[in-house]
Amino acid sequence: MASIPPVDVLFADPTLSPAEKSRMRDEYVAKLDAAPTVTLDRNTPMPHQSGRGIDFSAAAAPRTPYDILAQAAGLPDITKALSPDGLASLTSALAAMRTSVPDLTKDISLTSPVAAGLVAYDLEAPAKMLTPRPTPLRNRLPRRRGVGINHQFKRITGITGTGTGGVGITRAGITDATQTNFANPSSSNNLFYNRGPKIAYAGDTQILPYIQFSLSDEVSWSTQYAGQGYQDIRSLSRNSVLWASMLVEERTLLHGRGTLTGYSGILAAPTGVAVSAGRSVVAPEVGITNASGNLYVRVVAEMGDLGVSQATAASAAGAYTTGQVVDVTYTLPAGATGARVFISLAAGADPGDASRFLYTTTAGTIYNGRSGFNKLTIQGTIPTSGVVPTAYTTTTGAVVNLTAADGGSALATEYDGILAYCTGASAGYTTKLNAPFSTSNPGVEYQTAFAALYLAVKATPDRILMAAQDRVQLSDAIKGTAASNYQLRIDQSDTGGFTMGALVSQIQNEAAGGIVPLEVHPWMMQGNSLILSDQLDIPDSNVDSVFAVYNVQDMMGVDWPVNQFSYDTSTYWFGALICYAPAWCGSVVGIQNTR
Repeated sequence: MASIPPVDVLFADPTLSPAEKSRMRDEYVAKLDAAPTVTLDRNTPMPHQSGRGIDFSAAAAPRTPYDILAQAAGLPDITKALSPDGLASLTSALAAMRTSVPDLTKDISLTSPVAAGLVAYDLEAPAKMLTPRPTPLRNRLPRRRGVGINHQFKRITGITGTGTGGVGITRAGITDATQTNFANPSSSNNLFYNRGPKIAYAGDTQILPYIQFSLSDEVSWSTQYAGQGYQDIRSLSRNSVLWASMLVEERTLLHGRGTLTGYSGILAAPTGVAVSAGRSVVAPEVGITNASGNLYVRVVAEMGDLGVSQATAASAAGAYTTGQVVDVTYTLPAGATGARVFISLAAGADPGDASRFLYTTTAGTIYNGRSGFNKLTIQGTIPTSGVVPTAYTTTTGAVVNLTAADGGSALATEYDGILAYCTGASAGYTTKLNAPFSTSNPGVEYQTAFAALYLAVKATPDRILMAAQDRVQLSDAIKGTAASNYQLRIDQSDTGGFTMGALVSQIQNEAAGGIVPLEVHPWMMQGNSLILSDQLDIPDSNVDSVFAVYNVQDMMGVDWPVNQFSYDTSTYWFGALICYAPAWCGSVVGIQNTR
């Protein structure tokens, strides 16, 4: 029971004597104790009186000491026992008590007395890992043991009769009188023999330096201990560093480009930059929203996700009016996967980069700030703030000055990836379409490549790596075009519908025979496709895999000794990607995005 107020508070009438107040208080307490009570708890069924349940809707249960006293003061047994003066004094005291303790009258709700509510927090443990982690190249390529600081191998690239390596073709016919000159390397005298001509060889030596790689993470003690009962943060850190390392290696295997001896070196800047005058929009393009004026650009070439080339010089002006679009054209260097453009609406001395900003608009569905072929259409709102060429941050987090040097397209701490080999000078076939896929003869781009590779080194490729958007476009090339020589046949085997869509999953090699499957690589940039050979059609080539990873130390995890209030972990690997026969590979790039 709540405490009873002092007698002078309970009966404040000054005409009453102390004895009368004491008697009246005793009577009040006796009647209060004799009043019927009902006690409910969560484990006791609701009591019934006279066959009826208690009606909580009629009067809320008392919630505070004041409510208890006020409810008790209204009971008939108490009101009848008190004199009129005593009842009036009690009522007055209760009213004064209500004003003196206003906090007792406040309700408890979802927002009171705490804004977030006095409620349980339904947190599901552990955290959900929504992190895609595909590494198809790393999973496929053989991993072998390396030694030393570089990997070396020698190649015989041609002998008489192969038509490769720059070695010519000779005729073997002789007669009894044939005298072939066999020069004596240790003498000035020539030796002539009655035998066929000597054959010739071509070859080279490849020396590819090994590169060290590492990623790290740190978990403070407070973070680890605070997470107890929810998630093991230290274990999460170790797992994340391992996966991050494998994902970084996957991208390096595809997009890497090194500057050390034996590798491709930095990516050249684009050439032939031209800015057109404004033109009318063609769906799904969106007209420029900025006020009419002139547009000036600088262009950089991309090397996958890892970096960009030095920027070109400022272009001439391209005049436009609001609602038009402007085409920027250029020629990309070998190895580039696309281009980005920096825009200025003001003329000025080159570089003029204080007012030149990276074009990143997402207006329309084409380009979206980068282009995988030789044109980028400026549309939507031209940026007037943001990233400038002198402070461009690559996707790897490196801040570079593109107006003075390479923008991270190649590094001394990387090796050449598959893309660099397939688009470089040593590749067997490379072409820039700078156009969409053919719809009159779908797949002709790859048939041309197959024929060229077979003619060059008798290569029969094993697969094609593509970006997801480009595979969709190739599938579109055989659907619903009036000029297409292909016809889709839909068989409805059940009543109720059919499956829609057509997927190009493989291409027949019309030059050399065989089927070449198409594979989507998750990190391939739109506009690029690689034609790969996994093995050589030469039984005694001593090459069992065209590409292989050699590691002096394969990927390992390191838990560092605790020397501060944190748990530190790292990965480390030391090696390189080796390509023995890039001439058996090729590329079709510059694929225009039309979706």
